[in-house]
Amino acid sequence: MDVIICRDDDEVGAYAAAKVAKVAEAAQKVGKNVVIGVATGSSPLATYTALAALIQAGKLDLSQASAFALDEYVGLPAGHPQSYREVIRRTVAEPLGLRPERVHVPDGFAQDLERAARDYETAIRDAGGVDVQILGVGSNGHIGFNEPTSSLSSRTRIKTLTAQTRNDNARFFDSSELVPQHCLTQGLGTIMDARHCVLVASGEGKADAIKAVVEGPVTAMVPGSVLQLHPKATVIVDQRAASKLELIDYYQHMYQNLPDWQRVVLA
Repeated sequence: MDVIICRDDDEVGAYAAAKVAKVAEAAQKVGKNVVIGVATGSSPLATYTALAALIQAGKLDLSQASAFALDEYVGLPAGHPQSYREVIRRTVAEPLGLRPERVHVPDGFAQDLERAARDYETAIRDAGGVDVQILGVGSNGHIGFNEPTSSLSSRTRIKTLTAQTRNDNARFFDSSELVPQHCLTQGLGTIMDARHCVLVASGEGKADAIKAVVEGPVTAMVPGSVLQLHPKATVIVDQRAASKLELIDYYQHMYQNLPDWQRVVLA
């Protein structure tokens, strides 16, 4: 696991975008259309802003890319502004110039949710798998909507959200009571199938989660800790989110001394 510690949220976004661009360019060089896994929430927004800037500057082309969202609420009406289908459209697909037919979100509106989950797994597989998965992390260590005690080998499925997650997401609704109880989410096993994983976090409120994800034991109680087992996981955080890491000095030293071919270089 590589840990990159940045000054602020904007720099987190710039480094994460540079990592995504590096993977996309490598795929394009061998004639492959890159497949990007996208997350919602506040954490990845700076990444999408930085990616849009690269595209506008002519340094990156994602017009042929496909995208797969991590999750979707169950129980919201179609077209609800806080459904992740709508959030992804506003914050990812349109700014990055992605083709609508290449942007996939779990079908939380389906009558048969188990079948919808299986179909989503099939769609990811048929697309050739995810090349680079963008992740945020919840205050309880969840990635996607894989709440504590999620199986480390889980696949896309319906999950019940914890009270903490619903309270954390209440800022997007008029009250916590309006946050849905259930979701469809990629499983931890699904996420781990991605060839690269990039987790971003900013702010003191994520410091405990980042410490547990990076330095704690691999445990279902901290679902994000499974990334310690991923061969190409990069954690990009600002100084506040990194503030509780015991080996913070080492991570900074390590990154400064990586071989050039391993470094993420800002455009």
